[in-house]
Amino acid sequence: MKWLPRARRDVRRRWTLLALVPMLGLPGIPTSPSRPDRLPLRRVADVRLPGSPSRFDYQDVDPTRRRLFIAHLGASQLDVVDLDQRTTVGAVQHVADVHGVRAAPDLGVVYASATGTDEIIALDATTLQMRFRAPAGDFPDGLTYDPANARVFVSNKNSGTITALDAHTGQPAQTIKLSRETGNVAYDPVDPSVFAAVRPPDELVRVDPSNGAISARTRLRGCSGAHGVYLEESMRLAFVACERNSRLAVVDLTTMTQRSLAKVGEGPDVLAYDAELQRLYVAAESGVVTIFQIRASSLVQLGRARLAPHAHSVAVDQATHDVFFPLQDVNGHPVVRVMHPTAPSPA
Repeated sequence: MKWLPRARRDVRRRWTLLALVPMLGLPGIPTSPSRPDRLPLRRVADVRLPGSPSRFDYQDVDPTRRRLFIAHLGASQLDVVDLDQRTTVGAVQHVADVHGVRAAPDLGVVYASATGTDEIIALDATTLQMRFRAPAGDFPDGLTYDPANARVFVSNKNSGTITALDAHTGQPAQTIKLSRETGNVAYDPVDPSVFAAVRPPDELVRVDPSNGAISARTRLRGCSGAHGVYLEESMRLAFVACERNSRLAVVDLTTMTQRSLAKVGEGPDVLAYDAELQRLYVAAESGVVTIFQIRASSLVQLGRARLAPHAHSVAVDQATHDVFFPLQDVNGHPVVRVMHPTAPSPA
């Protein structure tokens, strides 16, 4: 994500817990637009978050503990929200310039990338006490978790690498050079692989998580600034956000070929997907959110509109279908906006 970290913080700094609180024509998936001025979402609640009214980054849902973990980048803290009560239940401070966050429900751990100190932090998902901290590469950003090999993978944006860590201890397993710059990473449990967006050139790269070998590269035609990544494992599709030219690239995971390219809001960043409703959410730096649905192998746009300033991060609760957008300043306070899907408007 586009962000210049503040000065490096003292890695010995103590931890504090706050108990609280038109589509472009490429062969492949057909595409069709709907009304661009509305989103099929209704606002449910604004949950006030602790800390300063400042920038957010990635989020992740722990379905077992019913918690939402939000990287509050501008406040250098990890905010924790109870999904059922819709209240803030905690915050972990001094996670310097936190960007990425990934829950491992089977381990009861949540991982965060502290970009200000080039570290990965592991926390107990219930108590929020620190399990370990481990060094990463230059500008650790996105995170993914491989339960089969018990490894955490982090994309090191500025060094163009991904680092694999032991999920239990944080011990480094390997660092894999991919390109000049690395975007987000995602794990595919169906055909065990780790995927990363890289540039230049703009590509989607597949890595064997057991040995770090690069097994495939797909050039993303018409994509400039490959960054955000989401995998839809059951349909064997990968979605890559192209932040520099406001496009969404679609890649067939079986053949590792690009199938289509769609227009989205300016500066697309974070992607989220509702598996049951088959809705893909693309949140952009411009505050524009684009919603697609996959219907009979077609990518259909349900809506594209400006949701709120800086609404560039999105997450989905698969159990309730609620959609979460952290907003840095609503009446002087940071909030996470909870929305719920509605039927799309007719074209």
